[in-house]
Amino acid sequence: MFFEFLLEEFWKTKMAGHSHWAGIKHKKGRVDKERSKIFSKLSREITVAAKLGDKDPEMNPRLRAAIQAAKQANMPKDNITRAISKSELSENKNYENLRYEGFGPFNTALVIETLTDNKNRSASALRTILQKNGGRLGETGSTTHLFNICGVIHIKKNKISEEEVFDIASSSGAKDYSKINNFHEILTEKEDFYKIKKEFEKKVDSFEYSAVEWRAISFLNLNKEQSKKMIDILNALEGVDDVQNIFTNANFEN
Repeated sequence: MFFEFLLEEFWKTKMAGHSHWAGIKHKKGRVDKERSKIFSKLSREITVAAKLGDKDPEMNPRLRAAIQAAKQANMPKDNITRAISKSELSENKNYENLRYEGFGPFNTALVIETLTDNKNRSASALRTILQKNGGRLGETGSTTHLFNICGVIHIKKNKISEEEVFDIASSSGAKDYSKINNFHEILTEKEDFYKIKKEFEKKVDSFEYSAVEWRAISFLNLNKEQSKKMIDILNALEGVDDVQNIFTNANFEN
């Protein structure tokens, strides 16, 4: 999902071993200033989630997550309402979630998630950016074996006690729990993410971050010059309208 990589609140956290490009961007102080592009990606996800399921977020986990992400990004309420309304328009485009795998320069691995109404356009845009910068698109399975997919939930420590987090995580079947800086991190299996998240929603009114993401099993260290080139490519990929999430196993030098 997420376009959650665009959330400013998430960027305010410092994480070790992060694969999600947005978290990496925050650690390096590279926050996207173009809020309109952020809102556009968020709106698209809200519209698709509403179209594919119930219009009531309480009955539609994907829509609920999309609205929560929009609120965390300070997206105006009217924008959220309009995005939901668009799902009812007969002329609305049909979007699909597609995942692309590829390699950046220095043999770095990439997993790119898109939400697109034209897969040929998406593939062409990604292929062009990668090829111009010493990378390439790969076949299905060429990079995902280098990552684990899991649900991730972050809750600020002042919202819930460690004991309560541990109890809920244990009873609901969470995969792991740890403390990172000023928040609790709960990891789940992909298929258990929404179920476990709903259990925590009974105790807290908001999350610092929540999404299903690809986490690198191990990281490839880049020097300062290599990091700069890789960051430029990731920013270019992120600029493609269809791109929702980017994950990499690159470890950047400050």
